[in-house]
Amino acid sequence: MSRAPEFVTLSDAAARAVAGANSRHAALIEDAFDVLVETPGGGVSLTGDSKGRAQAKKAVHAIAARADQGLEIAEADVRVAIGNAKSGGAVPGVLPVGRRGQVAPKTAMQAEYLQALAKCELVFGLGPAGTGKTFLAVAHGAGLLLRGEVDRLIVSRPAVEAGERLGFLPGDLTEKVDPYMAPVWEALTDILGADQLRRRREKGEIEVAPIAFLRGRTLAHAFVIVDEAQNATRLQMKMVLTRLGEGARMVVTGDPTQIDLVNIRDSGLAHAVGLLEGVKGIAVTRFSAEDVVRHPLVERIVRAYDADAAKAGRAI
Repeated sequence: MSRAPEFVTLSDAAARAVAGANSRHAALIEDAFDVLVETPGGGVSLTGDSKGRAQAKKAVHAIAARADQGLEIAEADVRVAIGNAKSGGAVPGVLPVGRRGQVAPKTAMQAEYLQALAKCELVFGLGPAGTGKTFLAVAHGAGLLLRGEVDRLIVSRPAVEAGERLGFLPGDLTEKVDPYMAPVWEALTDILGADQLRRRREKGEIEVAPIAFLRGRTLAHAFVIVDEAQNATRLQMKMVLTRLGEGARMVVTGDPTQIDLVNIRDSGLAHAVGLLEGVKGIAVTRFSAEDVVRHPLVERIVRAYDADAAKAGRAI
C-alpha cells in the first residue's frame, strides 16, 4: 500500500491543538495509527498506509473541530478522538451547559447523558471513576442555576466514612462535610469561578448536605445531585428520591462496583435502578471503561477489575 503523505488543511489553532505541547498529541496519533504526523504550517501532513491515514485524518478533524470552537484540547480529548476514529463512532457535538462557555461531551455516552439530563426529571448516571458522571451533572446544574431555571443547586453525598455522624468533627456543617464534597467543589470552581461560587453559597443558592440532613425536607425548584449514591442505603435512597418537590430535578450518580457499606446488599443504587428504570420521566445512563477520560491508566485499571469480577462470577 502507498505510504505517500496526505496534507490536511487546518487553522493555526487547530494545527497547534493536533500537535500538542512538545508534540505530545501528535505522538499519540502516530502510535495509534502507525503514521507520521508533521505540522509544516497551514495544517498537518500524515504519512502512512491508506487505512492509517484515513483513521488518523478522522481523529485530526475531530480534534480540529473542538479547537476551532475555542475548546481546550487535553490528552483525554485526543484519546477519545482516536478511539472514535478506530471504532467508526460519531464524535459527539457540543452542548451549552454552564457559564464556562460550553462543556463538550467527550464520548457518545457523555452526550447521551447530557441529553437525558435535559429531558428527564430524574437521571441515574452509573459507571466507573473518570467517566465524567459528576462533572457533567454539576455543569448541567450550574447552567440551570445561571439561567434562572432553578432557584438552588443542592449537592448531597452519603458520608459513609463518618457513619452519617458528623458531630464529632470540628466546625460548622459546611466545614464538617466539605472534605466529602471536594470533587464537587472542584467542578463548581472550574465552571463558575471561585468568586461566584462563594457568593452563591453565601446567598444559599448552592447548598451542600449529607443525605441524612435532607430527611423531612421538600426540595422545590432545585437541581439536586446525589453523588456516590452506591453508598446510600435502600432506606436513604427512597428518602432522598421522595424529597423532590415542585419544579425540581435530580441526578443520582455512582459506581455500583465501589460500595463501601458493611452490607453490600443494602446499597440502594442498584435497587432503585431496578425498580425505576423504564418509569416515565426517569432515564438511566450506563458508562463503561471506554468512557473513562482521565489518565489512560484509569481505563486499564477499570478493565482489569471488571475482568476479575467477571472471572469470579460477581455481578457488576
